[in-house]
Amino acid sequence: MQDEFYIKRCIELAQKAIGKTYPNPLVGSVIVHNDKIIGEGYHHKAGENHAEINAINSVKDKSLIPESTIYVSLEPCAHYGKTPPCALKIKELGFKKVVIGAMDSHDKVNGKGKKIIQDAGIEAVSGVLEKECVELNKRFFTYHEKKRPYIILKWAESGDGFLDKDFKPTSISNGLVNQFVHQLRANEHAILVGTQTALNDNPSLTVRNVEGVNPVRILIDFNLKVSQDFSIYNKESKTIVINSIKEEIQENIYFIKIDKENFLTGLMNVLYKEQIQSVIIEGGRFTLQQFIDENLWDEVIIIKNENLKLENGTKAPEFNFKPNKILNFRNNIIEKYIK
Repeated sequence: MQDEFYIKRCIELAQKAIGKTYPNPLVGSVIVHNDKIIGEGYHHKAGENHAEINAINSVKDKSLIPESTIYVSLEPCAHYGKTPPCALKIKELGFKKVVIGAMDSHDKVNGKGKKIIQDAGIEAVSGVLEKECVELNKRFFTYHEKKRPYIILKWAESGDGFLDKDFKPTSISNGLVNQFVHQLRANEHAILVGTQTALNDNPSLTVRNVEGVNPVRILIDFNLKVSQDFSIYNKESKTIVINSIKEEIQENIYFIKIDKENFLTGLMNVLYKEQIQSVIIEGGRFTLQQFIDENLWDEVIIIKNENLKLENGTKAPEFNFKPNKILNFRNNIIEKYIK
């Protein structure tokens, strides 16, 4: 039970950096001596210290370390990247014990970190609150195990099941939900729309109503119909334009050419290569329905304004599942579906 208590704290710490660590995972670490926390830390962003190092650096009396247990939500790394391996640091300092939440399925780690620790004669336990630790890094695990990003489909619909009125952009959600949507954008790595949504709504797809990092913007525009004076082309964030005409880089704009045949497979390959770990699909009905029909999604978020009747316009996608969770936001509800 005690191990679970401290791993829970590791998860809490790791969550402070949601949306900021790509392409690295979210990791928290706690150091305990005689049932007392003497150090804690989390990974803030790629290129900076890992959680274990931040926790070690926060310990005031380093002489206590050989008699301490270090808790970490994800297996300590075993490879040299922008920082040295954490497993070697743990070995060097001679911790009494290491408790790991989830093992790291990344092929550069995958059991190697735990092995370094055990080979040094340090007790190592793994799989404590494993489900919660995997959930924390669902984006990271999906990316490395399925070779594609974690996919969230999102749309807002009226009480009678329309996305707009008379095929023109229509406000469906309230201010509270808009804030939720901007937080969602800040939490995820990328956001994707199709040609029609970009032409109709001219969205900038940035984070405005909350603090956070702007997601990478992905535009599916096979025939390059969206002019470069549209908001999606501004300098506020990196933009990937998936098209069938050209392959080039213009400052923050990356034009990537793919075939229309097997479009979704090609798209997943591009996003994997670009190291995109999670993506919100905010496209129109056509784009969303393609993902639904291929069963290519991990999470679906449907915003509903039951009191709003639009009577005519673009029908919401066909999606026949039961929600895992329903949230109330004044006169709007949000249905969440998780595979």
